[in-house]
Order: sequence, then structure tokens, then C-alpha cells
Amino acid sequence: MLPLSGGDYSYLHEAYGKNTKKHKTFGNIPAFLGPIPSFLFAWTLTFVMKPSALAIMSMSFATYALAPFYPDCGIPDVVLKLTAAAVILVVSGVNSYSVKYAVRVQSFFTYAKVIALIIIIVGGIVNLANGKTEYLVNGFEKFDDEIETSFSSIALAIYSGMWAYDGWNNLNLATEELKHPRHLVIAVLVGVPFVTILYILTNIAYFTVMSPEEVLASDAVAVTWADAMLGVMAWCIPIFVAASVFGAANGSVFTAGRISHVAARNGRMPELLSFIHARRYTPSPAIILNGFLGLLMIIPSNIEGLIDFFSFTGWMFYASTMTALIVMRWTRPNFKRPIKVPIVLPILVFIIAIYLLFAPIVENPQIEYLFAVMFVLAGLLMYTPFVYYSVHFDASDKLTILGQLFF
Repeated sequence: MLPLSGGDYSYLHEAYGKNTKKHKTFGNIPAFLGPIPSFLFAWTLTFVMKPSALAIMSMSFATYALAPFYPDCGIPDVVLKLTAAAVILVVSGVNSYSVKYAVRVQSFFTYAKVIALIIIIVGGIVNLANGKTEYLVNGFEKFDDEIETSFSSIALAIYSGMWAYDGWNNLNLATEELKHPRHLVIAVLVGVPFVTILYILTNIAYFTVMSPEEVLASDAVAVTWADAMLGVMAWCIPIFVAASVFGAANGSVFTAGRISHVAARNGRMPELLSFIHARRYTPSPAIILNGFLGLLMIIPSNIEGLIDFFSFTGWMFYASTMTALIVMRWTRPNFKRPIKVPIVLPILVFIIAIYLLFAPIVENPQIEYLFAVMFVLAGLLMYTPFVYYSVHFDASDKLTILGQLFF
């Protein structure tokens, strides 16, 4: 619908952030309130969600890349974090240097990911042909007494499960850089089912070799599978999986810079973040900020906690974006829509997002959810003086000039 970069930010901005005779918002929202949803989205993604996603992927890369070197003991925490930091520096450097190189890196490591999954899937097919279905038949039956089926535990389980598929909307963050924007829809319609099928077959392949206990106990499931299945060639799987995670980190950095860049372009973030490198045409300041915050995020090294935090705040804004799509069906009925989905689809996603947001809080309230909401709302402390009232400091001009000289 919108040929603009920024993904969810652009939709929230169009639905609620504009209030002119040409562009009406829902119910003529007051000038103070209108831009808040898009600003809080940009604030949260820039300072939490994208850096935490980068930290998660860099830590995962380090886990798989180092696993062959520490087969009988845990990976030292310092080594793990230094490796993760190196990944963040490399992918941030590549994306700051050249869009073309970043796309080539993405393509290369995507092929590596698919090759690794195909190796595992073929191994699973061979095992199924040989009748190795013991763990598939029994499944998790022995854990029936321990499995929680409350609304809260189901939502948390979905958080971790959906994390594997997150990124389906990343291309929407760089729409303006697509030569043919309609290819975005094709990429989503083809890519999401393809990835879903690959992941399901991969998990089936795991259970032809590994018991549920082994899967739960393993820090790197693909490595454990390779050790049991491939023998002397087991070393290739962690390399391929690490390459896959590296590609995912590269893609995350590529899109992260576009969010804060678009927000800054609309006056919602510091002007420095709207800059494009004069020769390389990359949003270098925004990419460097994302890398710096990602480095800070690897310090706690609690990946599960980061995933839960990332997922909770993510679904908060997915719900908001769905309301924006629904609202614009009434406020912009004549808006050109190259692709128009049935209204029931955003309504369904909104309902699911609301469930994933409130089920864990209502049934099992934890202080972490309060912290997540408080951080999102803390953006209002920045929005009110610096965006709505346009408070300006001379030091910001000096920083902007310095950025112009540097970038």
C-alpha cells in the first residue's frame, strides 16, 4: 500500500501521525497524540528490538561457530562474547560500506543456510526410510506431567517458536530501495511457506536421531545431530549453521538502519540519523548506532530473556500496525492499493497479537513485562520536549556538523 521504507513505522505515521485536509487521521486525533504510535515504534525498534535481535543472532553464531572447538566442555563466556562482538562489528562495517556488498553477503549466506537444512532433511529422510521413528512416535509423551498448558505458557512457547520466523517483514523496511516493489509481496508469499516447510522437515529430521531429552539439553541442536549422524563430516553442519546465523545478522543490520533513518527524515529522531553517506549511499550513522547498541546487548548473555523481551514488545507493535491497516480502510478508502488483502486478515492478526500480549501478563505477571512497557512509554519523555515542542540545543547542531564531516 505504501511505497515507503520504514515498514510498520510508515503505516503508523500515515494512519495516525498526519492530520491535514489532504490526509485525515482516525477521528481527527489531536496533534500531540497523533505521532506518538509511530514515534514509540521507532524509539523501541531503534534502541531495543533491533539491537537485541542483533545480539541474539551474534551470540547464536558464536555458539555454533565455537562448538567444534569445545566438544567436551562449555564455551568460555569471554570467548563467546568476543566472537559475538566481532560478528556485530563485521556486519555493521559491511552494511556501512556498501549496499551492494551487503546484498551479496546476504545472498551467499542464504544459500549456505539452505544447503545446511537440505543436508539435515536428507539425513532425516534416510533415517525414516530405515525405520527410525521411535522418537517421532512417542514424541514428548513422557513429559505430559511436566508440560504446562496454561494460556501464559502457550504464549511464551509461541514467542520462542515465532522467533525462528521473525524477519518475514524485514524487506518492507527497505521498500524504497526495491526496483520493483511488487516483488516484495512475491517474496513474502513464496519465502514464508518455503521457510516454514524447511523448518518443519528439519525438526522432523532431528527427532529421527535425537530424543526429546537430547533436544532440550542441547545448546546447539544441529551440532548434536551432526555428531550423531555425520561422523567425521560433522564439522560441516556447525559451519553452515553459523553461516546461516551470520546472514540473518547481516539482514537485521541492513533493515535496522532504515527504520531510524526514515524516522529521522520525518523529524522523529536526531537529524544525524537521517544522513546518507555521500559516496556509498548507506545510512551509516543509523547502522553504527544499531551496532553500538547491539554490543551493549551481548553483555547480559541471557538469550532466552532477550527473546521474550523482543517478542513481547514486537507483538505490541504488530497489534498497533494491524489497527493502522484497519483504520486506513475507512480514512483512506480511495488510496491506491496495488495489493489489497481481505480485512479479516489484519483483524485476525490483531486478535492473535492481543492474546500473545495479555495472556502471559494476566495469568503469570512478571516484573520484566512491566519493564518492557515502561521502556516503551519512556519514549514519551523524549517525544514531548524534542519532537512535539521541538526543543533544540546548540550542541546538537555541532554534533550534526561533526557527523556531516565524518560520514
